[in-house]
Amino acid sequence: MAQSVGIKDVARAAGVSVGTVSNVINRPDTVADETRARVVAAIDRLGYVRSESARQLRAGRSRIMGLLVLDMGNPFFVDVARGAERAARDAGLGVMVCNSAQSVAEEAEYLSLFAEQRVRGVLLTPAEATGRTVEQFRRHDIPFVLVDRVAEGATECSVSVDDVNGGALAVRHLVDAGHRKIAYVSGPPALNQVKDRRQGALRALDEAGLPAGALHELPTERLDVAAGRDAGARLLGLADRPTAVFCANDLLALGVLQALYAAGVRVPEDIAIVGYDDIEFAAAAAVPLTSVRQPAVTMGALAADLLLEEIDAADHGSRHEHRRVVLQPELVVRGSSLGPR
Repeated sequence: MAQSVGIKDVARAAGVSVGTVSNVINRPDTVADETRARVVAAIDRLGYVRSESARQLRAGRSRIMGLLVLDMGNPFFVDVARGAERAARDAGLGVMVCNSAQSVAEEAEYLSLFAEQRVRGVLLTPAEATGRTVEQFRRHDIPFVLVDRVAEGATECSVSVDDVNGGALAVRHLVDAGHRKIAYVSGPPALNQVKDRRQGALRALDEAGLPAGALHELPTERLDVAAGRDAGARLLGLADRPTAVFCANDLLALGVLQALYAAGVRVPEDIAIVGYDDIEFAAAAAVPLTSVRQPAVTMGALAADLLLEEIDAADHGSRHEHRRVVLQPELVVRGSSLGPR
């Protein structure tokens, strides 16, 4: 293995002191043009790369913001990461993106990693419904903001979407189209988002004078396409089959669409489908998918801005007021729900 190049090697090659090399890297305007050019040439020739870990040890803090999401296979969270990365970059920070895969154990491991790396702060979509792992992380005194989750107390900031309203938008649309028996492909029941979207669906049924039994729930262990295909197969096996399906996210909806298509069931003529998130693939599906749009990029950027405000307050010893930002969803109607009843 080749030996790594250090700052002393650069100083020796350029014929200057270690302090001069450090000034070229950190305060280039304090070094004469000729000397700076000689040091830069030595850096390029030797392939020197500054040790960020060493810099962190000296400064006592990193230039990294952590982002822990439920599923990086879901384009919704990719868009959240895009928004967060944009805001962090403007502040001179990088983003370490980690995927808990909806696992409480992996969530705890990544939060421990963030603490070990002394990240400046963390954006977090919790996988653990009771918040136990978040409470354990809190003792490290690292600022964090909840993303796609409403803060329960006044001890942290959060940015979320009104999922109750989103569920109501989806089911109200189906009821207005004439559907009276609707399936809800819900995902893991412990997730707050899943519960809130179900609550909204029931609210829309109640507003229409329909009983709660008009919603047939099909829970799944995960929020991905494979789980949607499995739910679609169970839907097809129901004796009293619903005429419409509301899915807790678009990946589930795309899986249901695949199962119905493979069975020769027409969408939306036989069964209408509405998803949630409005990911890029929704509009590009074989039957363009009606979906409840979440402003994912905006959510990530706002969460990062709140975290940066808290970091700045901590750096200056000033008080930070925690805020809960709740964004509103929007129904985007496409071909998957436009069949006549």
